Amino acid sequence: MELLKVSALFALTAVMEIVGCYLPWLVLRQGKPVWLLLPAAVALAVFAWLLTLHPAAAGRPYAAYGGMYIVVALAWLYVVDGVALTRWDWAGAAVALAGMAIIALQPSTLDPASR
Repeated sequence: MELLKVSALFALTAVMEIVGCYLPWLVLRQGKPVWLLLPAAVALAVFAWLLTLHPAAAGRPYAAYGGMYIVVALAWLYVVDGVALTRWDWAGAAVALAGMAIIALQPSTLDPASR
C-alpha cells in the first residue's frame, strides 16, 4: 500500500512539473498565448508543494521521484506528443521504477538493523 501511495504522489508531482515546463515551451517555441504562463506558474508551485509532503529529508524523495518522473515523461511523450515508445523506453521505465521503489521503501535509517 505504501508503494502505491508514494507512486501516486510522485506521478501527480511529475505531471505538475511537466505541465509547468511544457506550457512555457508552447509560449516560447510555438507562439501560444502568453497567458499560459499563469497556469504554468501555478503548476510549478503545486509541484514544489507536493514535494514537501514527504516526511524524509528532501534529497531522498527527490532521488526516488526521478524514477517516476522518467515514467511520466515517457507517458507524456506518447499521449501528448504522439510518439510511439520503443522497447528501450519500456525497459528504461521499468529500471527507473525499480530504482524508485528501492529508494522510497528502504528501511528506516533510524533502525540500526537496517544499516
